[in-house]
Amino acid sequence: MNTNESWFIPIDIITCIFVLLGIILVMIYLLIIIFDRTCHTVPMLLVGNSCLIGFLFGINLCSLSLTTLIKDIYLRFESDRWCSINAYIGYSTCSNFNISFLLQAIYRYVRVVHPNHLAYQSIKFQLVLIILTWISSFLYHVKYFFSDEIIYNSDNQVCQLPLRLTFSMFYMSIYTYFAPVSLTFFIYLRLVLYVRKMSQRITPVNTLLRAKNELQMLRRTTILVMLLIIYCFPYAVFMFWSFFTSPPKYSFRIAYAFIYPSYFIAMVILFQFTDPLKTSIKKRFLRTQNIVIPTTTR
Repeated sequence: MNTNESWFIPIDIITCIFVLLGIILVMIYLLIIIFDRTCHTVPMLLVGNSCLIGFLFGINLCSLSLTTLIKDIYLRFESDRWCSINAYIGYSTCSNFNISFLLQAIYRYVRVVHPNHLAYQSIKFQLVLIILTWISSFLYHVKYFFSDEIIYNSDNQVCQLPLRLTFSMFYMSIYTYFAPVSLTFFIYLRLVLYVRKMSQRITPVNTLLRAKNELQMLRRTTILVMLLIIYCFPYAVFMFWSFFTSPPKYSFRIAYAFIYPSYFIAMVILFQFTDPLKTSIKKRFLRTQNIVIPTTTR
């Protein structure tokens, strides 16, 4: 029998607030990237891609959190026709969000290790990569959507792949989480070793400084990816747990209670680590502060 625990609605409200704040932030970032010409660069194109995916992912999280809140308030424990679609969109946007940081890592690596391969650093080539990742992310998860493997869990008020030892669970977790995160860390470590070797041999100062600057940018991206590890950790624990025994009754609620605030924190850190965004907002803020209101004398 389904019951409502005392902590359901307060957690639902808090998570809704975090997600809405995160969506507002990422909307501001997107508007800045679109309308500020100083942000029309290849690195900011990749950041804008992360923001756009983050916006769609946030909308999906908002839909999930609001649906859960409404169902908890009115004690409804039945699925709806959008439940499986929301789950499919959630898996697709989450995986694409993680892959977007991998694209940023690859770009930084190519700029340092293969600086003469300008074709790989061009806007056209990066756009092709972005389009391919979007297509692959949404096609990859079609398998279990059309095979009716996504089911409604009434205790957690969510449609998900069941937590148990299945091919689909491995299939989802590898592409969505383990592959993009591990590859991003691998690229970062390779670039660290490469820059150290550059420092030990005779290298033009400008080249070395540029390499260190790219490494600093990649380090920031890696910190963001570390946050992805933190917010996915409870989900990963319950998934591993399910391989041996039944996970806790409210495992999805607990896992998502970490994901929602982590989404907001990720948006804040994304701003903190993206200098063009900070510069653009500071310019607009200072411009507003410097506006002088004319006065008339009698």
